Amino acid sequence: MKVAFVASEAIPYAKTGGLADVVGTLPKYLNKLGIKTIIFLPKYKGIVGKFQKELSVKLDNTDKVKIFRDETGYFVDYPEFYDREGIYGTPGGDFEDNCERFTLFCKAVTQFITEDSFDLIHCHDWQTGLIPLYIRLKGLNIKTVFTIHNLGYQGKFPASKFSLLGIDEKYFTPEGIEFYGEINFLKAGILYSDVITTVSENYAKEIQTPEFGFGLEGVLKNRGENIFGIINGIDYNIWNPQTDPLIYHNYSDFRGKQKNKIAITSEYNLDPTRPLIGMVSRVAAQKGFDILIDVLGDIIDKGFCLILLGLGEEIYHQKLKGFENLYPKCLSINIKFDNRLAHRIYAASDFFIMPSLYEPCGLGQLISLKYGTIPMVRRVGGLADTVNEFNPETLTGNGFLFDDYSGKALIGGLEKAYKIYQNQALFLTLSENCMKYDYSWERSAERYKNLYEELFLGQ
Repeated sequence: MKVAFVASEAIPYAKTGGLADVVGTLPKYLNKLGIKTIIFLPKYKGIVGKFQKELSVKLDNTDKVKIFRDETGYFVDYPEFYDREGIYGTPGGDFEDNCERFTLFCKAVTQFITEDSFDLIHCHDWQTGLIPLYIRLKGLNIKTVFTIHNLGYQGKFPASKFSLLGIDEKYFTPEGIEFYGEINFLKAGILYSDVITTVSENYAKEIQTPEFGFGLEGVLKNRGENIFGIINGIDYNIWNPQTDPLIYHNYSDFRGKQKNKIAITSEYNLDPTRPLIGMVSRVAAQKGFDILIDVLGDIIDKGFCLILLGLGEEIYHQKLKGFENLYPKCLSINIKFDNRLAHRIYAASDFFIMPSLYEPCGLGQLISLKYGTIPMVRRVGGLADTVNEFNPETLTGNGFLFDDYSGKALIGGLEKAYKIYQNQALFLTLSENCMKYDYSWERSAERYKNLYEELFLGQ
């Protein structure tokens, strides 16, 4: 079976978030299972490849689009759109022509696939949402899978740009891709793909409710029989404390882990006698920073230290830095991208917090488990699927959870964690239990393989 894996980002070519990790990693494991998987991306600045062919693609005019490739993927080359700094925009906001950029991308990929031989197209997020519609309009006998990584990002554009899509106006209705007077790329993917997947079982259910549906819950509920949740995995060739070259000391047990805590608290001038909370995150409202900032002083007063790494919304950057000045021995705020520090935070921290407003899957808690760093999370999305409340009597579970989206609930969860931390025997057991959990890509890839085969054989 030959599968086109279409997305707007993938490691090592381009990355802004977890989507790139999934798209760049999952194909490696599918290929091992005999599914020939080829990535399709825009040819962003810095991507190199060998020229393959030229296509004529109609947008406003008929434009010449070149296709390049390397050993793992094809790249749609149109320098006016893709040879820029940034994938979706600048720090000041999204590019104004993102509708044009990703419409052209969807048209070019569809046309290339029409002229090649693929059995299935797996599209990821709104930037590829038009492809299932284009495949249907061409009457192609190719199955489509559409994965929603984050329903909060939908690709909504003014109705005035509808003509760029090159489709009949009958599709610009509430039953089609119109959404409150705008074009909605994500809605197109939901409506016209054969199967929809999300990145955790719980998130597949949540998005069909008003609380998490972002206005599309009705559309999703109508397609409920075709929605499947498959949890993301992590690549243990990269995230493994026994072999990780980026951490202070490699380890396989609690004693080795403590050497990393000593090293990071020394380097960042933090109190080593306190339990250390780690956080590696996009600094945004979705990730719970409003409730975190509300109680950050209380967290320090409860006896914790916290080390944070991330980039995002400037309003949170400033507030976090202000707290660091108040608690220099208990807070380390690192507003930047730093892969080495990320690995070291996972290895050195006692706890890893994710107080998310919503969380489709989450990779942080999966990585933290492998490193024996106990997750403390809100019970939403993939966090609810992968973190189970620790029971000190039965020694079952792998972390701590809270339910309400509030600073008070976050503090309540941390109080439970602190109580276990004070019992070092229990804390050691819990930490080493976490290391035994398996969230490798092998398991998830097998589920995708089965889904592909069911679709392909059902043609």
